[in-house]
Amino acid sequence: MITLGVRVLIPLLALLGAFPLHAVESGQVAPAFELNGRSTVIKLSDYKGKTVYLDFWASWCGPCKQSIPWMNEMHTRYGDKGLQVVGINVDQRESDATTFLRGTPVIFEVAFDHGGITPKAYAIKGMPTSVLIGPDGKVLSVHSGFHPQDRSAREKQIKEALRL
Repeated sequence: MITLGVRVLIPLLALLGAFPLHAVESGQVAPAFELNGRSTVIKLSDYKGKTVYLDFWASWCGPCKQSIPWMNEMHTRYGDKGLQVVGINVDQRESDATTFLRGTPVIFEVAFDHGGITPKAYAIKGMPTSVLIGPDGKVLSVHSGFHPQDRSAREKQIKEALRL
């Protein structure tokens, strides 16, 4: 039996088309996913026709603690106008995410990807990373990190995507 290390396997899978070699870019179709959520299965395809703010986060991520209240605000402000905020937690243990969420509650959908398949499909390099996806399923923008001074620019992108 042949065994391949992760450093060989991931680039090989990327070459075979299983994972992108580069981060998703504007204009590309957002990779589909189907993950367990807090109470239901979360599938990107369920949000076809909506603008999706997809955010990859982890319990150990300091900036994530700042970004979640802002995402709650965006969900409240624009949810009835066609925005769906989806947070994908990448902790290996769901209990770490659950503990984090007790101290930082969310009002939007949260999915759990303990195996890290979705961040690989999106070629995510750091936490948090957000991907704004248009109603047609194509990536509008990708943003790594979260800085308070970026809030208005990100909100402007959301409003433009919603045509507000």
